[in-house]
Amino acid sequence: MEHVLAVTPQTNEAFLREVDEELRRDQAMHFWTRYGRWLIGAVVLGLAVFAGVLVWQNQRQKQAGEQGEQLAAMFEKLGSGDEKAATKPLADLAANGVGGYRSLARFTQADILLQKNDLKGAAAKFAEVANDTSAAQPFRDLALIRQTYAEYDSLKPQTVIDRLKPLAVPGGAWFGSAGELVAIAQLKLNQKRAAGDLFGRIARDQTVPESLRQRAVQMAGELGVDAVEQIEEKKPQ
Repeated sequence: MEHVLAVTPQTNEAFLREVDEELRRDQAMHFWTRYGRWLIGAVVLGLAVFAGVLVWQNQRQKQAGEQGEQLAAMFEKLGSGDEKAATKPLADLAANGVGGYRSLARFTQADILLQKNDLKGAAAKFAEVANDTSAAQPFRDLALIRQTYAEYDSLKPQTVIDRLKPLAVPGGAWFGSAGELVAIAQLKLNQKRAAGDLFGRIARDQTVPESLRQRAVQMAGELGVDAVEQIEEKKPQ
């Protein structure tokens, strides 16, 4: 009896472990019997979705590569003056292109219309890019500036200011282009001080293209802002 009592704790511990393992197996079997087919279906579905994503990504990359080649070929045709041969492929890319290729195709269509002095048609094409929420923001911002440029003569000065002022900020990617149009609109409203200050900031911004800065220097000077002197002061000694 003492011998039995001596081994009881170990026996009980082993027995409990065995019961616990058996219970777990029973629960697992019950779960599998009840949910096994659903679980297999979920796993298969998950694998199918994952495989589909991989295929889709591969197709998108392949499609993007093909569209890049198409766009390059169209630029070559346009450069040689063969606009007719580029028209249909350009329209296809503008409608069905992937990402930036669609935006570039629309930009090209708009620029062709600008060259033909079709300002209304060009503005509409630029507006397509500006309003395309799937396009990259720099594309949309530039398209809005180009749309405003095409519509400039038909827009009220305040409309130009309201539309482009968020982009006419020093340090912004399109500060020079947007700022110049805003400053001219301010001049039309006789806001000479505001226009002069803005032209001066454009002239002092080293990231703005040189040709635009030179125009800004001249305009700032006409408005009493000595941008040349301020630029000289900023140059390293």
